[in-house]
Amino acid sequence: MQLFNLNKNSKLVNVKEKPFKLEKDIQNIFEFNLQDILGLVLVKSEFTIKNKRIDTLAYDKQSNAFIIIEYKRNKNISVIDQGFTYLSLMLENKADFIIEYNETLKSNLKRQDVDWSQSRVIFVSTSFTENQKTATNFKDIAIELWEIKKYDNDLISINQIKKSSSAESIKPITSSNSKLASVSKEIKVYTEDEHLEGKPEEVIELYENYKQAILNLADDIEVKANKQYIAFKKDKNLSDIVILKKGLKIFINISKGNLDDPKGLMRDVSDTGHWGNGDYETIVKNDANLEYIMSLIKQAI
Repeated sequence: MQLFNLNKNSKLVNVKEKPFKLEKDIQNIFEFNLQDILGLVLVKSEFTIKNKRIDTLAYDKQSNAFIIIEYKRNKNISVIDQGFTYLSLMLENKADFIIEYNETLKSNLKRQDVDWSQSRVIFVSTSFTENQKTATNFKDIAIELWEIKKYDNDLISINQIKKSSSAESIKPITSSNSKLASVSKEIKVYTEDEHLEGKPEEVIELYENYKQAILNLADDIEVKANKQYIAFKKDKNLSDIVILKKGLKIFINISKGNLDDPKGLMRDVSDTGHWGNGDYETIVKNDANLEYIMSLIKQAI
């Protein structure tokens, strides 16, 4: 990606990339800005367990899962092997991760509070090889690649390497390796298809209508299936949809008192337990209020 500055004469001036001197510089940027970049809570920097060092241990409060982050300036690594090694390490030492969380954050997290199936590993680098990108291009692999670059004037770009829409399952590959298979059995990457499986055609069509309408609200809105709901994200969660047997439950990620809803269509769920993000929800069984609901979701952008 090329970046330019526009000078006074309307001339584009190329913004030069400036290499990071140290891997630690990349780590500091992420750890100081974890909430803004990834929506995560920092648990521990340089967490060591069983003679293995984890660069950054984080926690995702939306999915109730631990996230391991590794920073790489060296391109010659196998992200698959290293990623599965860290996931296996976590699953075999769950108590240690919980103890670290509680001691560092002065909390009382219990084992049953953690959704271990949502654990994942994030690799951060200035660039990844085509082999590394291909190796992680599976729809159900709990490994993410993020690229970070620094330019003149301390300009920083951070982008996730997206999986292709035709990405296949990694299970046929892991089935021949007992260690990889055990990790894949416990770690679960959810898909839209699983949420829609077994639902009536009219509900699937209703979901597709609302999905497309949300995607049309802005560029670069990402669809991410979680265990209980499907999230629509642009830097942060904008809206979440739970697929019901006879309709959709739609959440808007806006805190109580900040939504302009003149029709009073959304229900305040700030004091009740719910799966989605934000303090507002509604249930729809048709698209009669689709445009109005889009005007509400747009307030979260």
